Amino acid sequence: MASLDGGFNANDVEPHVGFEPIPTGDYLVVITNTDRQTTKDGSGQLLKLDVQIIDGAHKGRTLFDRLNLWNKSPKATEIARGTLSAICRAVGVMQPRDTVEIHNIPLIASVKVEKREDNGEYANRISAYKPRHGATQAQAVGMAPPAHGVVPQSTAQPVSANGRAPWQR
Repeated sequence: MASLDGGFNANDVEPHVGFEPIPTGDYLVVITNTDRQTTKDGSGQLLKLDVQIIDGAHKGRTLFDRLNLWNKSPKATEIARGTLSAICRAVGVMQPRDTVEIHNIPLIASVKVEKREDNGEYANRISAYKPRHGATQAQAVGMAPPAHGVVPQSTAQPVSANGRAPWQR
């Protein structure tokens, strides 16, 4: 039993109705939080990312990603390290000492909708991270070689026609 500190009135709060997956596409995002967590089987650790959409119809939605950086599977670790490298290149932070260094820097997340094996429901998965303008901040000042090329535009992409977010006009 838990006290509700004087009570709760459901008439004063709109009910939570859940979230449907967002459409497949590219979205302007920032990483808002990172946390190192133990894997379900307890044999390793992963980096959990909270990735928030910052523009467009789905602004404010949070997606999650998990990078198996400390795993007994060399393949899982290799994939996770490659994803972290893509994030670092996209935000222009090539040698972070702490994950807070990659927080709140806009980048593009390519999002897919996939059917989950465990419950058959559809959910979002981030399949790639890219720089928001086709070149990272570090590349723009000549500190790193080009890695990705131009970011493709799609109908789901929340950046404007000039490739900039609304606050960058």
